[in-house]
Amino acid sequence: MGRLTGGDPSLLRRINSAVVLHALRAADAPTLTDLVQATGLSRPTVEGVVEGLIDTGLVAEASAEEGGARRQGRPARRFRFRVEAGHLMGVEIGPHRASALLSDLSGRVLDSVSLDVRVAAPAAERLEGVGRAVAEVLRRSSVERESLRAVGVASPGIVEADGTVRLCTALPEWTGLPLGERLRSWFTCPLLLENDANAAAVAEHWSGAATGSDDMVFVRAGLSPGAGSLIGGRLHRGFGGAAGEIGALHLLGREATPEVVLSTTGEPLHPLDDAQVARVFALAGEGDAGARAAQDRYMRRLVHDVAALVLALDPQLVVVGGWAAGLDGVLEPLRSELARYCLRPPQVVQSALGEAAVATGALRLALDHVEEQLFAVEGTVTARH
Repeated sequence: MGRLTGGDPSLLRRINSAVVLHALRAADAPTLTDLVQATGLSRPTVEGVVEGLIDTGLVAEASAEEGGARRQGRPARRFRFRVEAGHLMGVEIGPHRASALLSDLSGRVLDSVSLDVRVAAPAAERLEGVGRAVAEVLRRSSVERESLRAVGVASPGIVEADGTVRLCTALPEWTGLPLGERLRSWFTCPLLLENDANAAAVAEHWSGAATGSDDMVFVRAGLSPGAGSLIGGRLHRGFGGAAGEIGALHLLGREATPEVVLSTTGEPLHPLDDAQVARVFALAGEGDAGARAAQDRYMRRLVHDVAALVLALDPQLVVVGGWAAGLDGVLEPLRSELARYCLRPPQVVQSALGEAAVATGALRLALDHVEEQLFAVEGTVTARH
């Protein structure tokens, strides 16, 4: 495509198309008159844009039922955005499971599949589980893979711009994995890869505990805590995608490893898994001295990690998710200790989305990408039927 100039009529058409499409999505079966009032464009311009959008498959005439109450005389034509003109997918790759959410172009979830994966599974086995979850959700929904307009994928670790996992301690054989390259061969649509805590932050801001806060931190509290943050409503990834890796200090040899922190015997906790850690917290609740000391060490480290983020970012809200969020005695110490450490203590709440947060955030990333395409003026707008 040649260089666009301010007077280029094709640029004007794209701007008008984006404006009308945005108004169509925001309204309930509007008429041409409704769209003229909403956009400020002339009626002939709106009519031409709508007919063009119908040709692409993104817009259709609404039925009489969608148009609301019937009036006497010839009814005005009404139109709707075709949410069925394509599909979106959000995928979570986690230590215990592979999950896939499928939605229409509005982000409404149509179906979901979650399959168990062994914690010790090598990369090839884990990717096979991801592939099965993707195939199963498409099969159950009778959706062709070619109908996907974008796929978001969330994974533990530091994920670089090209989809390579630079560092990951949560999954075997994951550090250095060209994850983007492996997954792109599965799809014909754009693929958005993101860290799991970042995706969860996006999800909580979209439809969870942080819908009213544009400055928030999501803490994924687990064996090695991680965090995702939004500043001014925008995801903060950092220069190399490593923002929020608050659990990484022990990797530098400056702090005790999680196995030592959570030990109840003086020997490293083994095996180090969620069940073992839940047992430590349960014993602490029963008054076991060794377990209470382990829980106290864990909470001190978590508080220090989160306090460092809060002091740097000054968020309005801290949302706590991950397996530790559901354990007794986690939220209240965070609240009280952050009040002691921080100049302006944030509100601390539990995740509203729970285990669905990561996959939901991956889906939102796919929706963001498609919306940028639909409402952008740099390129043409097309739809898959």
